[in-house]
Amino acid sequence: MPVEFISLAFPNAATEFDPIPGAPIDPEYLRRYARNLDDYCFNYTLQPYDSSYFDPFTTGATIAAATKNLKIIIALRPNTLYPTVAAKALATLDQLSKGRAVVHFIAGGSDVEQAREGDFLSKDERYARLEEYIKILKRAWESATPFDWEGKYYQFKQFSNRVRPVNGKSIPVSVGGSSDEAYRVGGSLADIFGLWGEPLKDTKEQIDRIYSEAEKAGRSDRPRIWVTFRPIIAETEELAWQKAHKTLNALQSNRGDGTSKKPADAPTPQNKGSQRLLEIAKQGEVQDRALWYPTVTATNARGASTALVGSYQTVIDSILDYVDLGCDLISIRGYDNLNDAIDYGRYILPGVRKVLEKRAEAKSTANADH
Repeated sequence: MPVEFISLAFPNAATEFDPIPGAPIDPEYLRRYARNLDDYCFNYTLQPYDSSYFDPFTTGATIAAATKNLKIIIALRPNTLYPTVAAKALATLDQLSKGRAVVHFIAGGSDVEQAREGDFLSKDERYARLEEYIKILKRAWESATPFDWEGKYYQFKQFSNRVRPVNGKSIPVSVGGSSDEAYRVGGSLADIFGLWGEPLKDTKEQIDRIYSEAEKAGRSDRPRIWVTFRPIIAETEELAWQKAHKTLNALQSNRGDGTSKKPADAPTPQNKGSQRLLEIAKQGEVQDRALWYPTVTATNARGASTALVGSYQTVIDSILDYVDLGCDLISIRGYDNLNDAIDYGRYILPGVRKVLEKRAEAKSTANADH
C-alpha cells in the first residue's frame, strides 16, 4: 500500500494556544480547512469524538461535500450509536462521498468520560463490546439477506440493510490503543490500527504485537499501521527549536482542557496509551532523530501529544524512519492548526513522497537489471 497522510479538519479557529470557549462551528472555516487539506494532497481527515464536542457525522458530511479526494475518518464510540444504525449512517456517508468513508473506533479510555454518556462498562468489557460491534457492522455491510444477532451486548431479529458501501463489501475499520485487548481486537478485526508516536523501538514492539494477534486470528493479511505526531517545523533546526520552546511555553500556560491543574497535580490518565507516553517521557526529552516529549508532560499526555521537531528535512527523515518500520498511514497535525497543515502540505508531504518515489524507481531499475 502507498504511504498516506492523515490530518484533522477543525470546525473553527480555536486552537490549544488560543481557545475560544463555546465557539460554534464556522461553516466556511471548516470548508476552507477541508479544501486546503484536499488541495495539499492529504489523504484523510479525522473527525474526532468527545462527549461534549460536535457530531462527527455531520461535520464529516460537510467536509465530503466540500472536497473531491479527502477520505473522512469518523471517530465512533460504540456506546453512542446502536450498530445497525451505525452501519446505515456510515454507508450513507460512504455513498454521499463516493466511497470516502472510514470509521475509527474508540472503545473508551476513561471511565469518567464514558459515564458522561451513560456507559458504565469496565475497560475490558468495552473492548469485548467493540469486538461484537465490528462483527455486526461487517455482516450488515456484506449480508444481502436479513439476519438475526444474539450476542452478549446486542440482540436483534431480521435486520436488513439496504444501504451498502460503495465497493459493495465493507468500509475500512480502524481501531486504536495500547492495551492487550486493543491489540487483540484490532489485530484480529481492524483494517487499520492507530498508534501514538513513540520511539522507534517501542513502536516496532507494538507493531509486532498487532501482527501477532492478526496471525493468531488466522488472518492472511495485516492491519495497516497508523502513527500520529504533532510536528513542529521550520526552515532551519535553530528556528524549529525556537518555535518548539515557544509552543511548550504556550501549552504550559494554557492547558487547553478547561482546568488550571499543573501536570504534576493532574491524575494519572486511565488509558494505557497515555500512561506509556508519560513513562517514555521520563527517559529523556529528545528520542531517536527528533521525537520530543515535553509536549507530552505539559499536557499530561492528553491525546496525541508527541512532537517531531526540526527542519523540514529532519522531520521528513523522521517520518521515513517510521515508514521503514511499516507505518504507512502518517497522521500529522500541529498546534497552529490551519497554518501548520498548510506548511506540512508545502514542505513535508512532497518531501516524503519524493524520497519514496526515488526508492521505487531505484528498486524498479534494480529489478530490471536482473
